[in-house]
Amino acid sequence: MEKAVSPLDVALQQVDIAGKMLNLDPNILEVLKRPRKTLVVSIPVRMDSGETKVFTGYRVQHNGSRGPFKGGIRYHPNVTLEEVTALAMWMTWKSAVLDIPYGGAKGGVVCDPKQMSTRELEALTRRYTTMILDFIGPYKDVPAPDVYTDEQTMAWLLDTYNQFHGYSVPEVVTGKPIAVGGSEGRREATSRGVVICAREAAKDLGIPTKGATVAVQGFGKVGANAAQIFQREGWKVIAVSDSASGVYDAKGLNVVKAIEHKNKTGKLMGLPGAKTITNEELLTMECDVLVPAALENQLTRSNAGDVSAKIVVEGANGPTTPEADRIMHEKGVLLVPDILANAGGVTVSYYEWVQNLNRERWTEEEVNQKLEQKMVKAFHDVLKLSKERDVQVRTAALVLGVGRVAEALQLLGLWP
Repeated sequence: MEKAVSPLDVALQQVDIAGKMLNLDPNILEVLKRPRKTLVVSIPVRMDSGETKVFTGYRVQHNGSRGPFKGGIRYHPNVTLEEVTALAMWMTWKSAVLDIPYGGAKGGVVCDPKQMSTRELEALTRRYTTMILDFIGPYKDVPAPDVYTDEQTMAWLLDTYNQFHGYSVPEVVTGKPIAVGGSEGRREATSRGVVICAREAAKDLGIPTKGATVAVQGFGKVGANAAQIFQREGWKVIAVSDSASGVYDAKGLNVVKAIEHKNKTGKLMGLPGAKTITNEELLTMECDVLVPAALENQLTRSNAGDVSAKIVVEGANGPTTPEADRIMHEKGVLLVPDILANAGGVTVSYYEWVQNLNRERWTEEEVNQKLEQKMVKAFHDVLKLSKERDVQVRTAALVLGVGRVAEALQLLGLWP
């Protein structure tokens, strides 16, 4: 079995590639390869059984040269400090590619939320928030949801922060419920950005989107919402999968029924009228667009040569290893990288933050229109650079993102 690639190793390799292409000062490069701050905390939680369990949590702030730190918090049994550091780094480049005035951060807690009650998750969130309290703030570091965290998690985080400050500070966190200052359009923002990138990539390749086939790996917030948007916009979603298995129908799945089936049974397997498939089969099936929207290291050296999609749009962070990237590029697959493809989330998080700071409310139409403009511009900026330099789209996105951060770092200088 192929050894899993460390996300941090991948992230550092990417910085080196961009640094070489930009001919960056080695001193600037050294700063960009290290996080500004790293916090590791112990989080004691009284479980429903009466036992006290101590969880490990992280918050990593990578680079704040272009603005406050920004990044999600994930709850997952496999969270590691290396992974969180890599994700913080990718958030820095992602914000820069979209030209959003944020730096990158990320948080995580090592836990299995599927095995925890709502009360336990609330206690975990509130205790974790108190442990990172000095790290976060509206102009310091603004958290958001990520894997296995959601609007409710952010509401608990907000309330805990408010308790310590004595008044409401909605701009301290994004991805909140609309009732407590969240933004219209935020829930589907990452998925909407994925679909926009798929549409623009299809245009570039001359593929009509009406009836174009799509396979989505990962049926969480990003994957399920993306599948729905694809279907609403006339694409044909032929396969979706969760962590256990997937379902396939060449005529096109009814995504809403798949979601209802998953909510009712806890799994996609057994969806009436659909064939059960494995994740591996989904990743290599014949389709126009493949969306890996699960976790890291899904497309590797061992399966990249079998990918049959014309376009790969990374809904997840780091789903493709560098070797897989190279193999698919040589095959002529147009791969839209994570730091561009899934940047819809941070873009609308930024819009939510701006609304909160100004105590404004924008309509969903306004938010989606602004998102559309940002994503389309960023996509074509990156694609143009990719063609001008004759490099992979990921390399072009990194050159754009790393270049903008390096420029800010150079202008600010080194203090003292």
